[in-house]
Amino acid sequence: MTKTPIRCVIFDCDGTLVDSERLCCQALVNVFTALGHTLTFQQCRDHFKGGKLAEILADVVDLLKVNILLDELEPLYRDELARLFQAYLTSMPGAHALLDTLDAHNIEYCVASNAPKNKIELALSLTGLLDRFQGRIFSAFDTNSWKPDPDIVIYSAMTMGFSLKECVYIDDSPKGVEAGVNAGVTTFQLFNGSPANQIDFPAVYVISELSELRQHILYPSDFKMLDSEPLNRKSSPH
Repeated sequence: MTKTPIRCVIFDCDGTLVDSERLCCQALVNVFTALGHTLTFQQCRDHFKGGKLAEILADVVDLLKVNILLDELEPLYRDELARLFQAYLTSMPGAHALLDTLDAHNIEYCVASNAPKNKIELALSLTGLLDRFQGRIFSAFDTNSWKPDPDIVIYSAMTMGFSLKECVYIDDSPKGVEAGVNAGVTTFQLFNGSPANQIDFPAVYVISELSELRQHILYPSDFKMLDSEPLNRKSSPH
């Protein structure tokens, strides 16, 4: 059992703080439909596991045998996603209440995401969360290293001024979870029920709602901190 108090919570953004994963999938469906190709929502969920966007798009292009350059496809996707965000994006249930709890107990928090900073800021702004994370938004583009590599998680903790033992990390995607384990930080998965997001990492704590994180953060001696070797950093193919 640990007696190390939790002083900082590192959040992923998409699918963790904001309910965006379904919109990310729908944006892919819409873009490829407009290009004359059939892509199902379920196929999207199977390919959207938290990796680098360029790799996800390349995977779908290969799956559908589409003749389009990624440099042309990515802006189409980002524009469609921004449109869906403006219309439909909401915060994850319990996000604001959890942040209120952290504020009340003087526990710091930040965002560590694979997304570009402007996309993170847009998502947080549309859901009323941006003011709470000003100056504490970290993008994989800052480190030029994307989950499942651990660099963005380590960089976030270091920049916030805490050791990894003083932090917990929460992500919804398998690759994001792997980044936390590779970083050596106590890691939680916010599991959305999709079989594509099921993990087999014994060292990871799986929760279904953000409200469940409160007990773990406020009373860390009640659960065992991460004590495992880092996973292989190489991404498995989609």
